[in-house]
Amino acid sequence: MGEAVVTGPAVDRCPSARAALAISCAATLLVLVNFTAPVSTVQIIGAELAAGASEQTWMLSSISVGLAAFLLVTGSLADAFGRKRIFVLGGALLGVVSAMCAMAPTALVFVLARVLQGGAGAALLATGLGLLGHVFPPGPERARATGLWGAMVGGGITIGPVFSALLIKVAGWPLAYWIIAALSSLVAVWAAMTLAESRGERPRKLDLAGVVTFSGALSFLVAALTEGRGGWTRPHVLAFLAAALVLLVAFARAERKAAEPMLDLGLLKRRAFLAATVGALVTGAAVIGFMTYVPIAAQQVLGLSPLASAVLLGAWSGVSFVAAPQARRLIGRIEARDQIAAGLALCGIGQLALIGIGVQSVWWQLVPGLVLAGAGSGIANAALAGLAVQSVPPNQVAMGSGANNTARYLGSSVGIALIAAVLAMAPSGGGPAEDFATGMAWAAIVSAVLSILGSVVVASLRQRRTRTAERAAAESA
Repeated sequence: MGEAVVTGPAVDRCPSARAALAISCAATLLVLVNFTAPVSTVQIIGAELAAGASEQTWMLSSISVGLAAFLLVTGSLADAFGRKRIFVLGGALLGVVSAMCAMAPTALVFVLARVLQGGAGAALLATGLGLLGHVFPPGPERARATGLWGAMVGGGITIGPVFSALLIKVAGWPLAYWIIAALSSLVAVWAAMTLAESRGERPRKLDLAGVVTFSGALSFLVAALTEGRGGWTRPHVLAFLAAALVLLVAFARAERKAAEPMLDLGLLKRRAFLAATVGALVTGAAVIGFMTYVPIAAQQVLGLSPLASAVLLGAWSGVSFVAAPQARRLIGRIEARDQIAAGLALCGIGQLALIGIGVQSVWWQLVPGLVLAGAGSGIANAALAGLAVQSVPPNQVAMGSGANNTARYLGSSVGIALIAAVLAMAPSGGGPAEDFATGMAWAAIVSAVLSILGSVVVASLRQRRTRTAERAAAESA
């Protein structure tokens, strides 16, 4: 007999909502650990693989290509062909390509394997949050579940750099990727044995034109953002940007014509969906982009070791991990949109508190600003996860998750490129450490302004009340 497939929102037909929550959270934690693992060890890996500065940049950025290109794609495929199926395939693929990273003989092989890791991680992130949106109905239980899922984002960012920095002291850098390969395989087996299959209520055809044009557009865009750090007017960077623009236009036209589009462009008219997307984009661009440079600044300006700088970053990501589950206490008091706006505003205040850190500073002076930004990130992450699945039809929850995470990781690529440009344009004249400190001060200002502007935009996207609703409210009053 075939496996039963759950298509409706009824939770009692799923064998274990707790198991779905545990598996989704474990996978998200693992994906984020893998995402941030090279932050503290990229120079060591680069030296062993004879990688130059450009290749080391790609070692950090290549996973974002796979994530940005395939988050929406895998989310849509999961809704159409089965969330469990895509989740298990993603876990199995992450195991295989992580082993490829561990065995990479050259920098090029390592970069290509990291791109594939991004695609596999996209399947786990999009379908994991989609599973939670399916299993948990709207209300306190879903808020708790998505809050825990959001906490895993902060937890993975906390653990990843420390994990790789510690392991490199015990053995060579490949050990981290062997462990990720083993854990990914275990998650895939756990999901295959535990989860019930689910998909949208009505089977959907594969939107091949949408898949090809969207994944191609974002691949070229992230490649342009990565290569643009070495100069935006170089011919191949301009070619990447042009290709991305052409494919985005082709994607929009394909989605308008498709009977069953991968992304229903009409969702952009929903203010809740737009608020979730804008919030995720600003979180990536203004917060994750800036925080990626904090360990580098701690090493170059304050003279900290890779391990110490990774631990210092934990003042931000660790607080985010703790704050996200507690955000469920705000449900019923503050709308998800307002939580996102408040979280982004708090991130902006924390970034402003980091202005003035220089070569004469000590590490603990960064902690207050990092803690404030961490609390804001946790509040925003929890609300973003909930709004991502709440703002789309029930049969498209994995697509909603994919769209939201696509915005987050595309935003992080934009943010990293933006901070690199600010550092390059910042006034110089002192030594390397002094110049980097000056650049980070300007970067903190730019990131804070973006965070606060994002907060204002998200807060302004209030749901319009119809005349009928207004009349009903007036009569009840």
